[in-house]
Amino acid sequence: MGAVRVRALEALDVDVQRGEFLILQGPSGSGKTTLINLLGLLDRPDAGSLLLDGRSVGEMDENARADLRRDRFGFVFQTFNLVPVLTALENVEYPLGLRREPRAAMRARAQAVLARVGLTGREELRPDLLSGGERQRVALARAVVHEPEVVFADEPTAHLDSQATASVLELMQELCDERHVAFVVATHDPRVVARGHRVLTLRDGRTVVDS
Repeated sequence: MGAVRVRALEALDVDVQRGEFLILQGPSGSGKTTLINLLGLLDRPDAGSLLLDGRSVGEMDENARADLRRDRFGFVFQTFNLVPVLTALENVEYPLGLRREPRAAMRARAQAVLARVGLTGREELRPDLLSGGERQRVALARAVVHEPEVVFADEPTAHLDSQATASVLELMQELCDERHVAFVVATHDPRVVARGHRVLTLRDGRTVVDS
């Protein structure tokens, strides 16, 4: 920040296992979003290393990092990051299109996942015609439609009511248990924390509790 150097994370060691539901919690500014951005290869660390299946990925070039994110990761952002000119269905289809999957199979998978998050009948609406909670569910559907190995989610239930939260958590739990998808979730929501296999508590960029 100008002449002021801010250490967002320091002396942090995190290991995420396949099929694990890892919760990141801590006050605002503790480093949760920065950690998600680093693990998801959206940002580069100033020091230290990032390993995926024992292979160093932190120093890969941007094309290789993009390929990893496309094929193996899913993301749910606080600001949704939906494509505004695409419908809900087209937004969810988008990761499958990047993988050049057949059109009919793509559409069927996207519709099925939207149904799982309670958006049947809303598929043809663009994001500006959806509520905040509906956009959040479209973002989650897009993150999991290609069955990634890891989903990074930043406050995934922040805009959801109790019923929508329950359906979203059920889907996440099913993917963990049956598909061995790992979830790394930054949250203040006790309903999400209760689902976690492990909770990593951060404060001032450091781990204070790993339980």
